[in-house]
Amino acid sequence: MKLYYSPGACSLSPHIVLHASGLPFSVEKVNLRVNPHLTASGVEFSSINPKGYVPALQLEDGTVLSEGVAIVQYLADQVPQSKLAPANGTLARYRLQEWLNYTATEIHKSFSPLFYPGSDEVKNAAWDKLRSRFGVIEAQLAQTPYLLGEDFSVADAYLFTCLNWAHMVHRSLEDFPAISAFMQRVQALPAVQAALKDEGLLR
Repeated sequence: MKLYYSPGACSLSPHIVLHASGLPFSVEKVNLRVNPHLTASGVEFSSINPKGYVPALQLEDGTVLSEGVAIVQYLADQVPQSKLAPANGTLARYRLQEWLNYTATEIHKSFSPLFYPGSDEVKNAAWDKLRSRFGVIEAQLAQTPYLLGEDFSVADAYLFTCLNWAHMVHRSLEDFPAISAFMQRVQALPAVQAALKDEGLLR
């Protein structure tokens, strides 16, 4: 398999999951700062993923799967013994999807205004909205080390990826001690360290 990624983007989530899964894979960087977007090998990325954004996972038969929450669940299901996702059909699996959806809609997308030009008023409003969403996560992580309990899952990989953007936009998570502890705990995992190193993000 090949993962198309951009350093630090939401593609970091499946990058982490690939390392955690133990599955063989390669990666190819996508330059999203040029138009059209180009892969490291000079291919127009739209020919791989017409949506134009990362991540995209090319399977062994050439099929391309896009959308991070779909990719990470696909990967987890290839290695069920990894416990990266609960079994399909169980309530725990729907809890996983609940957290993936919350992260996608309430955390991931809410960061967007902080990355683009805009007034301080707009950016502060976006951060205030995020802080209100963090409260739900803080309450969960005050009870369990990971979103689903004792085991690291693909939901944690996605949440870590999104919360890691806080330092990129010069915002602090220090008011959320359980989240801060979670970030340290997840960053120390070998799979996360490997993905961060691959993307040049270790600091």
